[in-house]
Amino acid sequence: MLLLGCIKEVSDYELVISLPNGLSGYVPVTQISEAYSKMLSKEVAEGELLEDLNSLPDMYSPGTLVRCIVTSAEKSADGRRSIKLSIDPKKVNKGLNASALASGMLLSGFVSSVEDHGYLIDIGVNGTHAFLPRQKAQNYIKAVKRGPDLKIGQNLNCVIVEVKNEGRVVRLSVDRSEVASSIATEQQNWTLSNLLPGLVVKARVQKVAPFGIKLSFLSSFAGIVDFMHVDPEKAMNYSPDQVVKACILSVHPNSKMVRLTLRQAFLHPGGSPNQLSSDRMGAVVEESTVKAFYKQFGAIFELDDGALAFARLKHLSKTRKSFKPGAFKAGCKHKCRIIDYSLMDEMCIVSLKYQVIEARILQYQDIHTGDVVQGKVFALKPIGMQVKVTDGIKGLVPSMHLAGVILKQPEKKYSVGDEVKCRVLECNPAGKRLILTLKKSLVQSKLPLLCNYEDAKPGLITHGVVVCAREFGCIVKFYNDVKGLVPKNELNIEPVSCPDKVFHEGQVVKVMVLKCEPEQERLLLSFRLSSKPALEDKKECTPKKKQEVKYEIGEMVDVKVLKKKDNGLEVSILEDEGNVIAWIPTVHLSDFVTTCKLLWHCLQEGDVLPRFVCLSDKGERIILSRKAAVISALQEEQVVRSFSEIQPGMLLTGYVRNVMPFGVFVEFPFGVTGLAPKVSMSDKFVTDTKDHFVVGQTVIAKVISMDEEKQRVLLSLKVSECSSGDFAAESFALLNQYFKEMKEIRNLLKRRGEPSMARGLCELVPGKELQLVVQNVKEDGSAQFSGSCVTGLTVTATRYHLGDKNIVPGEKTKALVLHVDALTSRVYVSLREELLKQ
Repeated sequence: MLLLGCIKEVSDYELVISLPNGLSGYVPVTQISEAYSKMLSKEVAEGELLEDLNSLPDMYSPGTLVRCIVTSAEKSADGRRSIKLSIDPKKVNKGLNASALASGMLLSGFVSSVEDHGYLIDIGVNGTHAFLPRQKAQNYIKAVKRGPDLKIGQNLNCVIVEVKNEGRVVRLSVDRSEVASSIATEQQNWTLSNLLPGLVVKARVQKVAPFGIKLSFLSSFAGIVDFMHVDPEKAMNYSPDQVVKACILSVHPNSKMVRLTLRQAFLHPGGSPNQLSSDRMGAVVEESTVKAFYKQFGAIFELDDGALAFARLKHLSKTRKSFKPGAFKAGCKHKCRIIDYSLMDEMCIVSLKYQVIEARILQYQDIHTGDVVQGKVFALKPIGMQVKVTDGIKGLVPSMHLAGVILKQPEKKYSVGDEVKCRVLECNPAGKRLILTLKKSLVQSKLPLLCNYEDAKPGLITHGVVVCAREFGCIVKFYNDVKGLVPKNELNIEPVSCPDKVFHEGQVVKVMVLKCEPEQERLLLSFRLSSKPALEDKKECTPKKKQEVKYEIGEMVDVKVLKKKDNGLEVSILEDEGNVIAWIPTVHLSDFVTTCKLLWHCLQEGDVLPRFVCLSDKGERIILSRKAAVISALQEEQVVRSFSEIQPGMLLTGYVRNVMPFGVFVEFPFGVTGLAPKVSMSDKFVTDTKDHFVVGQTVIAKVISMDEEKQRVLLSLKVSECSSGDFAAESFALLNQYFKEMKEIRNLLKRRGEPSMARGLCELVPGKELQLVVQNVKEDGSAQFSGSCVTGLTVTATRYHLGDKNIVPGEKTKALVLHVDALTSRVYVSLREELLKQ
């Protein structure tokens, strides 16, 4: 179908086209012209920008009329009609051939080449070469003010001035006065197969009806002018046999139905329709008067400024059942809201629906950076999740912003249709770009927003997101793509040797602005926040009621130790300005039972700890964990959220909840529990279950079977059944994690300036060679040692680790550290030569 359209919006990749009767379509960048598509392909192939390739915004402006052909029309996923168009002259003018070309014809053409004396124009007619002399283009070039030359791919309304060699060569003009005065005549031999939208004709009124006017033109053609396209100045004051000027709007390819307009703006080719003042879009009109009602289509209204508006039938009431035709008699008054403007109909599109009139968001211009908006999950994509905010407005939640942690399998957390609460990170109405976040710490943040560099005043404290952690520090991102650097020396009160081990991509942090240079877009930040006076601190940090802030299981947080108790730590969550209190059981400080006790012993009130995961937000308090294996399972979505997701054979990471004589109860994230019976606890024979497992111990369990009726899960904890197969890699990963945590504890003790014995323990690492003196040799063959480097510590070597040496008290010897038990101040060493040589 051929249509006359008007460019409504221009972006780098498409033109949005206003079509008759309030419709809209779009022209992809690949459907401009053949010459332009070739240049695009060349640029992509070469990987370099071509100097003579102009972008669509450089060539097209809103308000320009263009001839289009529909290439496809289908419904999108949200039920809206999507009309794909092309303005390529080879498709638009496909009904024309060289022999049909005649002087005075008005055609669409595109600049295909710039020559010395003019331009080669592609008019889409095979075997025809069209040339536009430079002097015939000067008037147009000055008027459009887009540089001294026409550009390849630029759309033109061309009048044929001369035809040579039976249409094989034609000379054109784009002179504005010639184009504006052109009229299609019978002498130009137009047929139904090549008739084009945009042609202005002299027509005769045949019949006037309530829904429009029937016209005859070019002696043998007939067409319809619908009620939206009569001249508003004359309304329906037309009479049979009256001669009028009309412009063809559309030509249907099968029925050959021709629709025309009598509106003045379209009767002079090259002109532009009237546009709506930007401040009127979204305006609520308290009293609009019904001018006419059409039961199959909708109603025409006169607004308070005298302009005409159209409301489709579905926008006249909330539902079809609640619609009352009697309320739309001529002269009736209604409250409405302008929701769009149809350039091709020169009419506002309005809605009388209460929910539309009261809606806070109607267009992208109504959304501002930092706004909290409600939406529905529309689609999950590799780059993130599309969220539908309202009809016609969708935003993207990048993968990093789907939750407090980066989700490996977001489809397990979100489903299409889910309602979500987001915060706007960036909104660009011109480009229809809306970026959102679902990070709870950002959505619920009460701190000032940092939306531009000018607002970054020294001392400002705000929330941001870590996008990069390297040896030089962290890069933190805020709203509207504002970014800043936290240098290494500003990461913490204590030195941080490896920022990438402490901070992670996607982590929400609280930062303070140190310095900003807006012109250079340089922003210097600090994680070391200045402290407030004690009284103010106490007043402001009164814990909130737990119900006010909800944390998702799997969400990562940083904490500050408030109080040490026998079985755990009471902490405040830093992301919520320390106002939310949580609990960390001692057994959840590490995957390693001994490390849990040691870390609890080393920590003090006021210590800040990163990377804890929310395990539970039910009951009276939030439960957190720092078990690396559990955090990894949550981040990689290797978890089950309910009994219904469990399948036999699954390997799940959990922790021992209780040890009973008959077996071990294991709990997994999201509260699912299972039982490992005594026979399935170990590859060895189990006499006493307490000899094999302790409460809080991290385990990997295999699901053996489920009882759906009783909601019971049977597990196996046998190492032979619970390994992924690569024993060496698994063992190395566990060992690496253990040494990493021990290093953290040593650094903690060093920074704290502990007594000499504690400092000595910190310096003793497995593999270190020591000079010792034998103190005594026991009856079981083991020996105890002393030395200046182990003052106050108990140093022991078992009989095996004495090797073949016959040692006596007072003898000096070399020894290698095997293990350090900081809680008991014991050091285990070896004197074996094969170890010392290594």
